[in-house]
Amino acid sequence: MKKTTQLRNMINSSELEFIMEAHNGLTAKIVEEAGFKGIWGSGLSLSAALGVRDNNEASWTQVLDVLEFMSDATTIPILLDGDTGYGNFNNMRRLVRKLEQRNIGGVCIEDKLFPKTNSFIGGEAQPLADMDEFCGKIKAAKDTQIDNDFVVVARIEAFIAGWGLNEALRRAEAYRLAGADAILVHSKKSNASDIEAFMKEWNNRHPIVIVPTKYYSTPTNRFREIGINMAIWANHNVRASINAVQNTCKQIFTDESLINVEDKIVSVGEIFRLQGADELKEAEKKYLPTSGKQVNSIILAASQGHLGNLTKDIPKTLLKVDGKTLLDTQIEKFNNVGIKDISVVRGFAKNQINATNIKTIDNDTFKTTKELYSLNLAMESIKDNTVISYGDIVFRSYILNDLLNDNNDITIIVDSDFECEEGREKDLVLASKPYSRQLYTEGVTLENISVDLTKEQAHGEFVGLWKVNTNGAKIVKETLAELSKSEAFNEMTCGDLFNKISRNHLIAIKYIKGSWIDIDTYVDLQKAGEM
Repeated sequence: MKKTTQLRNMINSSELEFIMEAHNGLTAKIVEEAGFKGIWGSGLSLSAALGVRDNNEASWTQVLDVLEFMSDATTIPILLDGDTGYGNFNNMRRLVRKLEQRNIGGVCIEDKLFPKTNSFIGGEAQPLADMDEFCGKIKAAKDTQIDNDFVVVARIEAFIAGWGLNEALRRAEAYRLAGADAILVHSKKSNASDIEAFMKEWNNRHPIVIVPTKYYSTPTNRFREIGINMAIWANHNVRASINAVQNTCKQIFTDESLINVEDKIVSVGEIFRLQGADELKEAEKKYLPTSGKQVNSIILAASQGHLGNLTKDIPKTLLKVDGKTLLDTQIEKFNNVGIKDISVVRGFAKNQINATNIKTIDNDTFKTTKELYSLNLAMESIKDNTVISYGDIVFRSYILNDLLNDNNDITIIVDSDFECEEGREKDLVLASKPYSRQLYTEGVTLENISVDLTKEQAHGEFVGLWKVNTNGAKIVKETLAELSKSEAFNEMTCGDLFNKISRNHLIAIKYIKGSWIDIDTYVDLQKAGEM
């Protein structure tokens, strides 16, 4: 149910309803958890929490900022103590628009002059607003609201300012006719005599709201007997918090220790609970690629490469782009998305690959084997969520994020924007469907991967980046075990693995368009530096 509808139902209820003061998102959450059906956005409390006087020293936009947090933190309606409407009818119109945008249930305005003074400070010295002008504010508010259930409460200060019952009744009737949804009758007496006298004459002609701050000893049942619709507990949370903070500060200052307060205050865990930390954890599992998952990666980096003097003494994965090796660039990208468990299969000049934040697996037959042999050596590192990457590629971070958010058993990244270059072998892919915007995230599977496909036959190029989940890892391991028995296993590539798997299982394709480079030439290195 809409918050506005909830508040309107409370105002019009045949039972006495109660709303409780809150002054920030945390106290609003506590009010709801206590069981209250509505919140009073107290002007006094909001001002106090901001450290200023209740004399419109906090601007209406500052009040709105706090209300937005309160509304977002709760599912019950807020009735704002809107003072005098923060100005004339035009200010009132804008206030209503902004309150509706923040899902606030309603606003209560009082018939005093702007800037207002709190009702319990020198009450008799507070002049009342012109009744006709105040009726205009009410009409402006009602004409402005878009949601028919948004509530406008007119607060009468006649008793506070010393005008008495007749003036209170005269104004209440005028405000009712102007369109107010309820009338709030305010009194500073220590008993409920003003309220009782008003209710006797009012005869239940319109919903009535009270604020029994001063006449708190009046039994609540009495309010029911005289026909009150809603009572507001107006400032007790801010008062309670001040007392608690003062005592805690004094104790810690005196003791120069926390020993005497720790068992008297809530745990940090309770703060986290009120803030919704558990919900965030669940959301992270859904929306963050690695959160809640044990994700690891394997980088196949045993090759020396064929870039002449550049790879004479170092493996290709240690070539530098913008001062950083290809390997370090990949490790950084993995770390940035929460992947810390990284295994690197090294071969040529293996001792140069010795970073402290990786595990190393040695392929000492790198000269006579290809990447599938290296992957087989890393079999134990193929786990529930594993990303496998060639060690000589550079790719943009979004590609890794997209891959991690994929839930298929096996997913490979394929570049649909590819070129065939003479003398350069590429793992070209025949897919179930060509690239299109609609197929960017799902619905495409592998049919064949081969260096012998032509550009006209192929739909893209495998970039050397792929992922498996739990079931995918099982499939890959079983297929690796079967292929490893072949005499041709040393010469096999990931393409051979994919082709074997795709006969019995779907391999998902996630298309990209560019945004990566396979480092095979000097020109590739230059292009990588421009990415």
